[in-house]
Amino acid sequence: MCEHVRSKSIFTNPSLLILAAFVTGILCGYINIPIIINTADFVTKVFVNLLKLISVPIIFFSVASTIAGMKNLEETRSLGKKVISYTFLTTVISAAIGLLLFLVINPVSRSLKLEESSSTAKSFSYFDHLTNIIPSNIIQPFHENNVIGVLCLAILFGLALLVIEHDNKKKEKKSYLTDFFIDMYAVITKITSWIVRIMPIGIWGFSVLFVNELKQGLSIEGLFLYLACVVLANLVQGGVILPTFLKFFKISPLRLFKAMFPAITMAFFTKSSVATLPLALKCAEENAGISLKVAKFTFPLCTTINMNACAAFILVTVLFVMGSYGHSVTPLEMGLWVGIATIAAVGNAGVPMGCYFLTSSLLVAMDYPLTIMGIILPFYALIDMLETALNIWSDSCVAAAVDKSAVDLK
Repeated sequence: MCEHVRSKSIFTNPSLLILAAFVTGILCGYINIPIIINTADFVTKVFVNLLKLISVPIIFFSVASTIAGMKNLEETRSLGKKVISYTFLTTVISAAIGLLLFLVINPVSRSLKLEESSSTAKSFSYFDHLTNIIPSNIIQPFHENNVIGVLCLAILFGLALLVIEHDNKKKEKKSYLTDFFIDMYAVITKITSWIVRIMPIGIWGFSVLFVNELKQGLSIEGLFLYLACVVLANLVQGGVILPTFLKFFKISPLRLFKAMFPAITMAFFTKSSVATLPLALKCAEENAGISLKVAKFTFPLCTTINMNACAAFILVTVLFVMGSYGHSVTPLEMGLWVGIATIAAVGNAGVPMGCYFLTSSLLVAMDYPLTIMGIILPFYALIDMLETALNIWSDSCVAAAVDKSAVDLK
């Protein structure tokens, strides 16, 4: 009886399922049986279609619901400004670090050399997207998969809800609209969680095709250089930038890290900022000495908008995919992507695979195939663990800085 329960729990362990799918996919790829290759091709196409299904909606509702959900910031304007300003500062720096490492390591120089599909063979002009920042109608950016237009609409809708006058009638309407955006985002998040559950199947399919392409001469040096960019961006942000940020407020980085270590560890293994929130609050109050008032306000807000690791991942991944398909990214585009990665990271959900799905959505919205994202997928489980731990560490740094600079609120 006990052995049956134990085997069942192991079988349903997500991490073990992902590992089993990856290993099985590699073995099946080396066997190279036509029916297995065809099945893997079918599985990956279905998985890509599911990613496309949630692509534009998750961008719009994630950003809009995040901004609209800040309706109580007026009551704590001083505290809110500090949280938001510190969050944007660290997130922008994270994206910039990712860009710097991308330029130094230059993984595109040894790219995956994948052939362009018909969807990307057409001339791509980023300025065409810039001219459509303000679309002629609400439906247009969704119909055309114009990610910049969708982001613009999301920001406009969210900001408009924040400035609606506070008379009873309008406040009631604001509540209905805010609830609508939040509920729709919850729907998209639920669909995303279902896709996450079948992720081992997708990993198996992509692993089979990855080995098959490797046997046909695929260069993977660029892939490992790309992974090095992402990992190094996280390590630099967590080990250099954030400690420097803390020292500016005369806070000991080592002492804060020790105090928040249980929460950071939990974030690493659960891969969910939301799931780690209760423990993070406890560590902040009991171990780090952060005031309860500041902790209860800052951590929930940071869990929603403070995604340092996601910003770096989005920027490095998008530039890597664009470069791998032959698009020469200009300095203007690089600077613009630092901003887009920051905004997208702010709207990202603190759930497992949230950053991966959001990045895939951005690529789909720009009409790029998700072949490389499929190749990255088997490696993303470890990246996601590192990113979530960094996000909680960043939340802790922001909370400590706000607490230090808001003595009057204690």
